[in-house]
Amino acid sequence: MCQANRRENMRKTKEDALKTRENILNAATDLFSTKGVEATSLLEIANHADVTRGAIYWHFKNKCEIFEALHERMHQNFIQIVMEDLETDHPQPLKQMEAVCSRLLTSLNDDILKRQALTLFLMKCNYIGEFSDFVAKQKQCKTQAMMLLKQYLERAQKKGLLPADSDIDILMTSINCYLKGVLIIYLSDPDDFDIKDMAPKLMRLFFSKLA
Repeated sequence: MCQANRRENMRKTKEDALKTRENILNAATDLFSTKGVEATSLLEIANHADVTRGAIYWHFKNKCEIFEALHERMHQNFIQIVMEDLETDHPQPLKQMEAVCSRLLTSLNDDILKRQALTLFLMKCNYIGEFSDFVAKQKQCKTQAMMLLKQYLERAQKKGLLPADSDIDILMTSINCYLKGVLIIYLSDPDDFDIKDMAPKLMRLFFSKLA
């Protein structure tokens, strides 16, 4: 019985620690995206997360580690969604890609933390000083994401849904530019851009020109 209690206490302690870590990341996302990374102190993050500074240092050495964890959380969420989607051998890979792009964009409407994170990484960080090392890491993440998305195009080409001489790299670059453009316009003024309505229409317009 005592052993069972110890296991339960360990499980609860681990859950509490994970919850505290998420609260810290959520608070940092909010503050970084509104005030900027350099202008935000660890004490402000602690107060915003309703934890002690000691709790922050238990999980993170400094702001750089928090910043890196925020990017990793956002990146892994994207990777998981796309990888799970790619498990389906869809008969129409281009329509499948259109649908997942629409889903990723429309999900921002109800997820303020995701919006804030994207605003931070795309528009609010200069990547200078102590944050300059993240440029190379983010390029690696971007490469991984693009390689995953390319699988939709490669599948479409194998199924004869794209011309055999299509330049998959150019197509992937054009999709990346298009998606980033939509994101920048939306994040610049979310109240003036109905992402739930516009994203499916914009994706349909783009993907209808590929085949």
